[in-house]
Amino acid sequence: MVTSRDVARAAGVSQSTVSYVMSGRRPISAETRRRVEAAIEQLTYQPNAGARALASQRTQVIGLVVPFAPGVDTTGLLPFIETIASCARAADHDVLLVTADEGSAGLERLAGRSLCDAIVMMDIEADDARIPVAAALRVPVILIGVPDDSAGLHCVDLDFPLAGRMAVDELAGIGHDRIVVVGHPAEVVKRDVNFVRRFHRGAAAAADARRVALHVVAPVPSDRAGIEAVVEQVLAAGGDRPGVVVPNSQAVQPVLQALLDRGLVPGRDLSLVALWPDVAAEAVTPAVTNVSLEPRDVSRRAMQTLFQLLDPDQEPPSELVQLISPRLTRRRTTLPPS
Repeated sequence: MVTSRDVARAAGVSQSTVSYVMSGRRPISAETRRRVEAAIEQLTYQPNAGARALASQRTQVIGLVVPFAPGVDTTGLLPFIETIASCARAADHDVLLVTADEGSAGLERLAGRSLCDAIVMMDIEADDARIPVAAALRVPVILIGVPDDSAGLHCVDLDFPLAGRMAVDELAGIGHDRIVVVGHPAEVVKRDVNFVRRFHRGAAAAADARRVALHVVAPVPSDRAGIEAVVEQVLAAGGDRPGVVVPNSQAVQPVLQALLDRGLVPGRDLSLVALWPDVAAEAVTPAVTNVSLEPRDVSRRAMQTLFQLLDPDQEPPSELVQLISPRLTRRRTTLPPS
């Protein structure tokens, strides 16, 4: 096995110089750094992770607090987790998953035991009790989500108010004067998860500007009988030519199926726009007009910001809240303009 002693011999430097190049703890001349890095590449040297962490006082681990609370769309979490893990690996970091149901205690355990260098938090509530604890930790914390008060923490998320406006504008633009929003499960509404309120705020603003009626059906049960009842409410509120918005990703397919079971075809008898990833919107029949969720773009921006916060030589982003713009793609579930 190649050791740092071998690298030092090949580069013509001391073993401590190799250590300083690897850890960055002391200034090293450009020429010396070049020789050491060339020797590392030539010998395919892989430093021991434990020793490197001890030397640099860094764990090379990112803590990821993920939501497994009731009502959470766990399938929708996968693009976030995959992208965060990929970004971490590209920066020579590992990811430690912690479930959100540990609350503030989970955050204190991560930081207090020096288990990670930084923390990514998801499933942010509008008034989240974990935020003051996170803001007081000695490691950087970034939020995927935007609470009412971030206590100075950096936040990255989809621009949910813009997503709400885009969905309503699309339906109003093709002639719908009554728009019905299919809301979220009772558990999500009760916890006041941040994106629900933000999406509805954007939708309501667009409805006011367009002078169209907006009706929200919520909470939305997950069982078949519950979805059937929700669809009945949607049809009753939507009039002869309903425009339907489904920001609840778990409800899109059940609502679509319940409509088809009644002989109602979105794109022919009514219009339906979902807040859904492109891959899901393209995979069903009929393909769904959607406002994209952009989970991978959100995750990449969050990790980019996090590594800026970890790097003492980089300036952190000047804005505390960074919002990723959604895209609307017309497919087969919306009527042609009247």
